[in-house]
Amino acid sequence: MFDKILKISVIHSKNLLRSGTLVGTFKLDVGTVYSQPEHQFHHKWAMLSDPNDITAGCKGYVKCDIAVVGKGDNIKTPHKASETEEDDIEGNLLLPEGVPSERQWARFYVKIYRAEGLPKMNTSIMANVKKAFIGENRDLVDPYVLVQFAGQKGKTSVQKSSYEPIWNEQIVFTEMFPPLCRRLKVQIRDSDKVNDVAIGTHFIDLRKIANDGDKGFLPTMGPAWVNMYGSTRNYTLMDEHQDLNEGLGEGVSFRARLLISITVEILDTTSADIMSSTEVQMEPVSNISESATGRIEEFFLFGTFLEATMIDRKIGDKPTSFEVTIGNYGNQIDGVSKPTSAKKKKEGGGESEEEEAELIHNSSDEEAEDDGDLTSVPSTPPMKPVITDRNYFHLPYFEKKPCIYIKSWWQDQRRRLYNSNIMDKIADKLEEGLNDVQEIIKTEKAYPERRLRGVLEELSTSCSRFVTLANKDQNQAGRTKLDRERLKSCMREMESMGQQAKTIRSQVKRNTVRDKLKLVFNFLQRLRFLADEPQHSIPDVFIWMISNNKRIAYARIPSKDILYSIVDEEMGKDCGKVKAVFLRLPGKKGFGPAGWTVQAKLEMYLWLGLNKQRKDFLSGLPCGFEENKAAKGIGIQAVPPICLVYNMKQVFQLRAHMYQARSLFAADNSGLSDPFARVFFSTHSQVTEVLSETLCPTWDQLLVFDNVELYGEASELRDDPPIIVIELYDQDNVGKAEFIGRTFAKPLTKMVDEHYGPPRFPPQLEYYQIYRGNCTAGDLLAAFELLQIPYDDEEIRRALIAVHDFAVPQIKIGPAGQAALPSIDGPTDSDRGPILPVPLGIRPVLSRYRIEVLFWGLRDLKRVNLAQVDKPRVDIECAGKGVQSALIQNYKKNPNFSTLVKWFEVDLPENELLHPPLNIRVVDCRAFGRYTLVGSHAVTSLRKFLYSLPDKTVNNWAHTARLANGYTNGMSHSRPNSHPISHSSGDIVVNMDPEPNIKKIDTVVKLDTTEDEKEKEKKKKKKKKGDEVEEEEPDESMLDWWSKYFTSIDTMMENLRAQEAALAEAEEREDLEIAAESAEIKADDFPMKGTKPKEKSKDKKSSKDKKKNQDGTEKRSPKPKVEELMVYNKELESEFDNFEDWLHTFNLYRGKAGDDDDHHVVDDDRIVGRFKGSLCMYKLPLSDEVTREAGFDPNMGMFQSVPHNDPISVLIRIYIIRATDLHPADINGKADPYIVIRLGKSEIRDKENYISKQLNPVFGKSFDIEATFPMESMLTVAVYDWDLVGTDDLIGETKIDLENRYYSKHRATCGIASNYSVHGYNVWRDPQKPTQILAKLCKEGKLDGPHYGPGGRVKVANRIFLGPTEIEDESGLKKQTEEHLALTVLRCWEEIPRVGCKLVPEHVETRPLLNPDKPGIEQGRIEMWVDMFPMHVPAPGPAIDISPRKPKRYELRVIIWNTDEVILEDDDYFTGEKSSDIFVRGWLKGQQEDKQDTDVHYHSLTGEGNFNWRFVFPFDYLMAEEKIVISKKESMFSWDETEYKIPARLTLQVWDADHFSADDFLGAIELDLNKFPRGAKTAKQCSLNMVLKEQELPTISIFKQKRVKGWWPFVARDENDEFELTGKVEAELHLLTAEEAEKSPVGLGRSDPEPLEKPNRPDTTFLWFLSPLKAIRYLICNRYKWLIIKIVLALLLLIMVGLFLYSMPGYLVKKLLGA
Repeated sequence: MFDKILKISVIHSKNLLRSGTLVGTFKLDVGTVYSQPEHQFHHKWAMLSDPNDITAGCKGYVKCDIAVVGKGDNIKTPHKASETEEDDIEGNLLLPEGVPSERQWARFYVKIYRAEGLPKMNTSIMANVKKAFIGENRDLVDPYVLVQFAGQKGKTSVQKSSYEPIWNEQIVFTEMFPPLCRRLKVQIRDSDKVNDVAIGTHFIDLRKIANDGDKGFLPTMGPAWVNMYGSTRNYTLMDEHQDLNEGLGEGVSFRARLLISITVEILDTTSADIMSSTEVQMEPVSNISESATGRIEEFFLFGTFLEATMIDRKIGDKPTSFEVTIGNYGNQIDGVSKPTSAKKKKEGGGESEEEEAELIHNSSDEEAEDDGDLTSVPSTPPMKPVITDRNYFHLPYFEKKPCIYIKSWWQDQRRRLYNSNIMDKIADKLEEGLNDVQEIIKTEKAYPERRLRGVLEELSTSCSRFVTLANKDQNQAGRTKLDRERLKSCMREMESMGQQAKTIRSQVKRNTVRDKLKLVFNFLQRLRFLADEPQHSIPDVFIWMISNNKRIAYARIPSKDILYSIVDEEMGKDCGKVKAVFLRLPGKKGFGPAGWTVQAKLEMYLWLGLNKQRKDFLSGLPCGFEENKAAKGIGIQAVPPICLVYNMKQVFQLRAHMYQARSLFAADNSGLSDPFARVFFSTHSQVTEVLSETLCPTWDQLLVFDNVELYGEASELRDDPPIIVIELYDQDNVGKAEFIGRTFAKPLTKMVDEHYGPPRFPPQLEYYQIYRGNCTAGDLLAAFELLQIPYDDEEIRRALIAVHDFAVPQIKIGPAGQAALPSIDGPTDSDRGPILPVPLGIRPVLSRYRIEVLFWGLRDLKRVNLAQVDKPRVDIECAGKGVQSALIQNYKKNPNFSTLVKWFEVDLPENELLHPPLNIRVVDCRAFGRYTLVGSHAVTSLRKFLYSLPDKTVNNWAHTARLANGYTNGMSHSRPNSHPISHSSGDIVVNMDPEPNIKKIDTVVKLDTTEDEKEKEKKKKKKKKGDEVEEEEPDESMLDWWSKYFTSIDTMMENLRAQEAALAEAEEREDLEIAAESAEIKADDFPMKGTKPKEKSKDKKSSKDKKKNQDGTEKRSPKPKVEELMVYNKELESEFDNFEDWLHTFNLYRGKAGDDDDHHVVDDDRIVGRFKGSLCMYKLPLSDEVTREAGFDPNMGMFQSVPHNDPISVLIRIYIIRATDLHPADINGKADPYIVIRLGKSEIRDKENYISKQLNPVFGKSFDIEATFPMESMLTVAVYDWDLVGTDDLIGETKIDLENRYYSKHRATCGIASNYSVHGYNVWRDPQKPTQILAKLCKEGKLDGPHYGPGGRVKVANRIFLGPTEIEDESGLKKQTEEHLALTVLRCWEEIPRVGCKLVPEHVETRPLLNPDKPGIEQGRIEMWVDMFPMHVPAPGPAIDISPRKPKRYELRVIIWNTDEVILEDDDYFTGEKSSDIFVRGWLKGQQEDKQDTDVHYHSLTGEGNFNWRFVFPFDYLMAEEKIVISKKESMFSWDETEYKIPARLTLQVWDADHFSADDFLGAIELDLNKFPRGAKTAKQCSLNMVLKEQELPTISIFKQKRVKGWWPFVARDENDEFELTGKVEAELHLLTAEEAEKSPVGLGRSDPEPLEKPNRPDTTFLWFLSPLKAIRYLICNRYKWLIIKIVLALLLLIMVGLFLYSMPGYLVKKLLGA
């Protein structure tokens, strides 16, 4: 999938004159997009290039968003606050990180030399027919090679009938470099007229054969052999595994190998002799020498089968054998296809026979070898399986273990594999270490940081070890350029990784463990990437189980894993070790449920190495065997055994303590399973009992396997016992049990001579992950011990009792407490004998817990089997105990439960990590006592519901708890600037007058209004004195809700910027530190290092404060003081933890319940509803303090203050401000959005007020809906696209759970404003005043207070708050009030001990719009907020007016008086004099079509022009946003007008008028009417600086000054793109409102009313055709006098010469004849 190419082409639109010609294209593959952060490119520019002309360079850019969404991915649109600024194309190219923006063209040469080992691709019958006709034997395959890259294909020629084709051809691709396509696909295909099929496919990842670092190298590879794997080699017409040959899935057999090389050259597109097309070419290349790919060596592969168990019973009792193959060697059924022309052996210089000849050798005919008669024995003798139990068979090998061995010949490229092995081993060790660290953190054991330091220490030493080892064998034959370059880059990488590991090790502290762990995980990925060797050498080894001469199941083992080396680090990880190998079905059969069952489990030993090193091949086997050889007679030493006979065996007893499983897969449609476990060990198996209807079975059962015989030496078995396989099944009444999952475990082994006691015994219960295919499907809690017989019962019993007593002395030992096993005389099979419990020392210690469940209600239940849910009930189950809710009698009428709290008691382990999950199931009760499961949910961790007593000693525990939760990131959780001042009484005083030295986080507004007034007065006084105040306070009446909103948005952006800056700063500092440390700091610097970080954090904070304050004060000083609200650029829920402070929402899933924490991917189709409620669990008995509190209601348990859940009527008021970045819904790339609001049955469609052609519409509306909770609690706000024809399309919608908000302690019903005022734009909008709210909160929280005291103070609990006490009403009178004080407390409510929490402030939230048809992709965002008012309290006032501001009509009058120093453009035809015919043109931006011109001042010789001309521009203006509003139709076909907002800018231009050609543009000036430089008093003072240094000059606004006159410069750009002065204009600007303009109208130009006088233009502007004589005299006398004289003289001279030439010949003749 990821190799699919996306191609974006830009084409000229077709019309009558031109066909759609290609402008340019851009290509990238899907994988590149998916590997981007968030799997997307957002608003990026793709560079277009022309595939037919690579010399042409860039053909333009196209801006696009590309996202690739996998199942369950969520796509976040990066939220751009303002799209207005011009896009920086270069900075936003559509390229992955690290790719240079200037990409060049390059040629990719793929050379294809030859292939070998191809399979038959034709049936023998056909061949015989051919042979009869043609009379010769042919190879049955016609191969050719197909190479695909970047969407292009290239083919070699077809080699007819050859198993070993030689092509020697190269395929050339031309593509941009670096390419945005990662993989090159090489495929050998069989050419056939009927079905042309793939023989094998290989992908080459360009990132692995290149390195883009500064010391990197271009992609290069080979010449090297690549191995191809695919389906089995026997040819059938319909190959069921054909996909495998196409490179999909894991190949199950060797197909062929191909010799190729790849090189890349960067093209110099400027040179002339270059081919400019990008067509693929094919050219021949010269042959390659034999030794180029390495020296051929003889390899030896040996294997032993120690046991074969778990053979699927479907295979039946046919004789079964196992075959091992490497390449084509060892494959007896369908292995080698011999080439018909047997090639002669060439004896090379000292080389062994040539490889092709070797291939012929490989059949199992006896052939004389140098070392005696050595045949390969690739398969075991067939044997009949024996029954293990009803599902599986095993092969009875017992003490005779069959062996196999194969000789093969390959190029010796072991170095490549050795280097991979070293890196793999480092990576394995690292992974193990990191998993340990994670486990330590997860189980909250001590000192994870120490373990992490150890891991890093180990990493850095092994990295340096790699550097020493990898440098060997440099000059071996067949080393390619890639080998050398890869080695260099790997060594560099490993060295730097070792250094970084050292650095990080020194930074690992307890609080940084998690961050550093993430960093180290990057190392792991890096290592895995480096270890993957792109150039193959020895093919992988396949093990096939063959039954009845059919291939049944296979395992594939990479050859590097079993490769031998004398150096330990280089050896393959499974070489010379006994490993468990699981066989699986080939191809598609091995996928999905069919592939979950094991086909066979082998205990197997493999060794692969050079034949020379063969002496050690048996060294890793368990000791105690005799070799049994096939051949008698000569050279017996050298012959490997065909069978090993073990005469040492140990007898053991295995005890499997199966305690419980959790979070199993729900196999039945009831949402539960009836699980049992089957344990396999060696050739034995046993089963636990079946527990019905549970996902967390607690079997508490001990399975005993007696007389288990294991072969080998005792000590080896102790350290490396065989593995135990545990399979879980779901028992069905009919049919066979269904597979749930499988896990593996290793037992703890006790030999005869060991003592049974700590530290190893008794074993501890451990969690084993259960896998179902590749997914996890729960955990098994169990312990396994393997005791060598004989053992001492008494000793074991004592040890168990000791552990048990130590853990809980007080438990009485009941029947389960008999620690020793009952005598095992009878059979212990669970079908017959007694079921043994897990003994007490191993079984966990249990305590009594009470779990209280709050049943609130059910929501949004979907239909079950087409029937609606009518009478649902909730069942809660945990560890086999549970409770049922009351039945909801009529779900439609009231979906809430009548009984709120119920509880049950359950015995749970003391250790929290062993707590089983709690299952919530919802069933629908139908008639006649039938039940249907609706959905279920598993709460995996009960930890967050554990109740702990509040600590009385800490007076502010809410605060401390919050700090512990990392609540201290100040930015998002703003805490107002409160400084606690301790008082002797133990009260804490919070003063709410922010002093200037405090960091303003969310701009807390001064509450001291009196000061404000003074400031205003001062300013007024100033004005009276006649000083000109540049920025004046805006008039109260001018401020509206929008001013507040825009100010708040600025604040939010500022905070975000500050946050980003702080983050960047921190990162920079960290980078510097790392850099400094990797530069090897001397030892004596280190102590200082340790102390630094702490200071740093303080500094950072204070420096940030300072910084913030500086900009704060600088920036804020000119800003008028406007009240603010909180703008959240996310949903309110995410800020307040989903409002689940006491009411939790549990999603109900159909089928298997997902786990909250691990899988964020939730298929919405699987959610069938929601259960609202909560849990609380605590240990019994509970202390009396709680129950003795006043007003304790025993029925409510721990849920004392929970409100009642009776239906309640609420007025919902929804304010919609605007939407941003909507997804276009119409062809023109725009949309016509309108709002639809749905709540329960009611729906408001605001269709008539749609906004035409806008993707960022401003709605500014409020809607009121009355609702009754709980029936109508899910509010949907949708944005639809209005269409003239057809139905309207949904753009996106957002859903809000109003009920959780309404009942939340955060009080999300109506946001608390930052200030209390009774009139104006910031009027208090809650029907309850702050004092009432505070009193209610104190009463509910059982707090002492509020007590209002003199001097503006209030006391709540033990806190004292200060604040202002006066308020001004509309008439300006001051009144005393306590509201400000109460508000101060409410805004600091989270600091109140015990009950405090942050109250929702007055806010605007930004919610993403989603469309169910495009899951996970944001379709835009909507800014809004919701207020809720219960109907039983006084009604709220009218809604705040947030309707978009209406523009005001203005008229701008511009009088152009004069121009001066305008550059002279024209040369006079006759006089050659410079002059200009000047006129001035003007318009307001956005109204170009209404441009106005003055008359022309002809023939100005000095650049001076006189006009006295008036322009009049009417326009609509939004004062608050400083924008002009224009409405116009986009095209003549548009249905309605589109509204645009643009800045108010006046453009004046000066032109030179021409009669016959186009007018010439001379210069222009653009004035921003809100701030433009004051005009100069005279033309002299007017200069270019007024444009260049506009920022520094004082500016004025026409909206304040109303009338301005002065000189302004005209500018234009010269050839060097710099401004030059091209003239000056004297103009007068006069602004009037529409009403004023109506009263005093004026005419355009110089016409009435109020005409302007005619300009006084000088006489010199004569035109020559008006007075020709005058003009001619002027011309002759003044200008051309000398020119005329010169011409006359020249003419005379010419006449003289002419006459001379004319008369000369006659004269000469006369002279000669002597006449």
